[in-house]
Formats: sequence, C-alpha cells, structure tokens
Amino acid sequence: MIPPFNEEGNLPPGIHQVNWEEFVIGFGTTSHRLQLMDGLKAALDCFKRAGCKRVYINGSFVTKKQIPNDIDVAWEPFGVDLHLLRVIEPIFFDFNNFREAQKEKFGCEFFPASINANRAGDTFLHFFQIDKNTGNQKGIIVIDL
Repeated sequence: MIPPFNEEGNLPPGIHQVNWEEFVIGFGTTSHRLQLMDGLKAALDCFKRAGCKRVYINGSFVTKKQIPNDIDVAWEPFGVDLHLLRVIEPIFFDFNNFREAQKEKFGCEFFPASINANRAGDTFLHFFQIDKNTGNQKGIIVIDL
C-alpha cells in the first residue's frame, strides 16, 4: 500500500512494498508518468529474465512532483546472472554521461542496490532514503519481480 505523502511531498520514511498494479494506480497519474512507466516495465522485464527478484523505486517519480524527469531504480543484485543481464541489455552497465543512454532508452536510471552511492560508503538502497535537498529521511517503493 502506498502511504500518503508528507508535508515535504515525499513518502514517509521506510520501504513501502507494492505490486505493479498498485504502483501504476498510485503513481501513473498523468500521461507523462505512464510513458515513463512503460520504459520502467520494459526494463524490469529484462531484470526479471536475468534473475532479479526486487527493485527499489526512488526520485521525484515517487513524490508529489507532477512531471518527474525520470525514474531512479536500485536493483537487488543477489541471484542475478550478470552475464545474462549484460547479454539481454548491455545499457544497464553503461554509466557514461550520467547514464544518458539508460535515460534515453527507458526513461530511468539503474543502480545496483548494494554498491556505494557516495564517498561516505552509503549503498544506493540507503542513499535513496535520504532527501537530497533537506537531508531528512524519506520513503521509497519496493516492487518484487
């Protein structure tokens, strides 16, 4: 279930589990958002084929922002056949130019959840739960594939 946004327009702190249908109903509120979701769905199908079981959704897409630029995704690498994933979609391993190729093809940016996101050593899973503007904790969405 998707909880209501807080006064800052974010989800309340925590990892909020939803299924795909709940995600679409809760966040697919405009044609722009639905278009981004189409790209996300195509990417998630690739991850699932390679053995990925879980993804975390972050960024302005899971806030009150009406027109988010993209969707930020951290994928759980445990159990993923990285060789197969690279064969299915090599773009997931292209971090050049701030992941521009990923954004162009899928409207999303993809990060392994367990690798360091910053010099402080925070994993992307932890990093996703901090509001970059305020430093406050915020919620993210998790979807099991």
